[in-house]
Amino acid sequence: KWPMIYPSNFEQKIGFDQIRHILQGRCLSTLGKDKVEEMQFSPSHDEVKRRLDEVEEFVRIIQEEDTFPNQYFFDVRPALHRASIVGMYMDEGELFDLRRSLDTINQIVRFFYRDEEEEPSKYPNLEALATEVQSFPTLTRRIDGIINKFGKIKDNASPALANIRRELAATTGSISRTLNSILRSAQAEGIVDKDVNPTVRDGRLVIPVVPALKRRIKGIVHDESATGKTVFIEPAEVVEANNRIRELEGEERREVIRILTEFTDEVRPQIPEILESYTFLAEIDFIRAKALTAISMD
Repeated sequence: KWPMIYPSNFEQKIGFDQIRHILQGRCLSTLGKDKVEEMQFSPSHDEVKRRLDEVEEFVRIIQEEDTFPNQYFFDVRPALHRASIVGMYMDEGELFDLRRSLDTINQIVRFFYRDEEEEPSKYPNLEALATEVQSFPTLTRRIDGIINKFGKIKDNASPALANIRRELAATTGSISRTLNSILRSAQAEGIVDKDVNPTVRDGRLVIPVVPALKRRIKGIVHDESATGKTVFIEPAEVVEANNRIRELEGEERREVIRILTEFTDEVRPQIPEILESYTFLAEIDFIRAKALTAISMD
């Protein structure tokens, strides 16, 4: 018969499902939550002791350290699994999450190995988890060449994309100048109110006009307001330029997909090793949740 020992504030019965719920509430991502779902009782004294030691070490980290990385615990495993299929690619958001979470993994590993000469190690059990974790510096540099700090594809991610976006900016600027010139003339003639500005309808730059005066501006009517008091006219002078913008936007989308597909093709052989790093991040998230729970329960 096994002795049952509980802290004084743990006297009420707490079911295993409730413990799962408590732990999952303290996880930073689905990485840790999945580990909570997988947890089981163990008959191994050594395993139980090791896991308790890991939690005890993390309790000390929470209470004594203020530099442990706890940002960007993103679960990109679904994206990586999908990207392992030839022809599939990771989108901008997934690439951004991959970059930031890989950086978090690298920072955690560096945290445990910052005092390599220190004997004995402050966190030997947690340090042991980080022993075989890869850092993928080449991969992160490659991502940095594709997306900016806001997670968007850089203009210079490829020469073709740079040219497309340069022409897009020039064409948009030309349309804006033409529209403003037409608008000023229409305002001077009383066709358009003084406070009216060019707007966008169906992806095309247009001028808002009252229906009674719509024939005073030569062009295409694209839409009208919900009240029917305004129609949106694309002046004939900018129709061709607006068409060119549509073409350039299509070219831009195709080039972005080409860049992302090319990158995914490069990274595909490394996906199994990358997933191993996320196994480590999941374990850290799980242990951290247990440590927070230990602290809350004293």
